[in-house]
Amino acid sequence: MTTAFFPGFLLGLSLIMAIGAQNAFVLRQGLRQEHVFLVCLTCALSDALLIMAGVAGFGLAVAALPWLEPALRYGGAAFLFVYAARSLRSALRRNHDSLKPSAQATAGRWATLAACLAFTWLNPHVYLDTVVLLGSVSSQYDGHKTGFALGAICASFTFFYTLGYGARLLRPLFANPRAWQVLDAFVAAAMFGIGLKLVL
Repeated sequence: MTTAFFPGFLLGLSLIMAIGAQNAFVLRQGLRQEHVFLVCLTCALSDALLIMAGVAGFGLAVAALPWLEPALRYGGAAFLFVYAARSLRSALRRNHDSLKPSAQATAGRWATLAACLAFTWLNPHVYLDTVVLLGSVSSQYDGHKTGFALGAICASFTFFYTLGYGARLLRPLFANPRAWQVLDAFVAAAMFGIGLKLVL
């Protein structure tokens, strides 16, 4: 099992480390220290479910539903465009309390959970990475697929909790409202770019 666990862990980690909408959201929650455990757990458990589905062979089922990919793609793009507009509006504000972590009103648990689920499940790349790619690679470890899947799942838990709770190390930097403006501008650009890529 260990011979399959480590390749699964390394491949899962390499796929998840790319900067994307979900990671930017986790980083932002970590900086604000808002519902960090819930956000990290939601992302990691979602990955775990998708990885298990891929290893179980559901990638073929997804490929057999031609309407699913465009529905996810356009739905995800619309969500990203809305979030990009919100981030851009926040970045353009000056001397606004929302830019200061200490003065920021904490978002509700359910609103945060809904946003986290949207960033996760409306992103077609998540399905490609977990269900399709990890699912197909796991076929090389016939008889040890469980170990491969556990490795990839552990990579997700490790990454999300490290990102979420490690973000607090950057809080001194983000005590400056200008840093929040820069982050919001970066998030807006990243979200818009990813959404545009999905549409095109």
